[in-house]
Amino acid sequence: MFLNDTDLFHNNGLIVKVIRSMTLKGSILSRERLFLPGASTIGIVCKDGVILASEKRVSYGYMIHSKTGKKVFKITKSIGAACAGLIADMQIMIREISAYTKLYELDKGKPISVKSTAKLMSNILFQRRLFPYLTQTIIGGIDNHGPNLYVLDALGSLIPDKYAAVGSGAEIALGVLEVTYKDGLDVSEGKELALKTIKSAVARDAASGDGLDILVITKERMTEETILLAQT
Repeated sequence: MFLNDTDLFHNNGLIVKVIRSMTLKGSILSRERLFLPGASTIGIVCKDGVILASEKRVSYGYMIHSKTGKKVFKITKSIGAACAGLIADMQIMIREISAYTKLYELDKGKPISVKSTAKLMSNILFQRRLFPYLTQTIIGGIDNHGPNLYVLDALGSLIPDKYAAVGSGAEIALGVLEVTYKDGLDVSEGKELALKTIKSAVARDAASGDGLDILVITKERMTEETILLAQT
């Protein structure tokens, strides 16, 4: 007799899809697990901006498929996102939210706020809750209300915070952020903290590594930088 069942659950900061294939033949029971890519992705609120950062490794189980994956994205001129999960789901989700923010700006004649962008993404994710985008997302940026940061899970839960970490390296990253973060950091200090945090996560999380992308968002500009681990 052959049985199949599929379910979703949360494990160590990753959404994991488990496909159980059970062959009942005497006492033989076989199982196969397919894991989504790991990641170490963080966001930090500073007094004059927001830092978003993530490492670049794309791994499935024990296989590293790419060392140049991109998990940090620009949404508008002052809002960005950093993700963990399936790369394809990240990319289509960012395309969708970017299109909606442009439509908002055309309709209202003004830039969309960070909070509105995060709520819009939350609505998109919740609408797809039966067939979700398998991602965890950090939305960050600066607007008339100052720098803001929001964390979203695959079902659209929306949580504001001063710093956040998602992905398989989240526990290690949060340990560093909890000890080191303080109110009133400027973006240069925030960037150094992001480097320290990602390096600590990469050192202990086998699913993370191979450099990092950093997005620095201030009122004046948005800058993106890629750093190889050998250079840090």
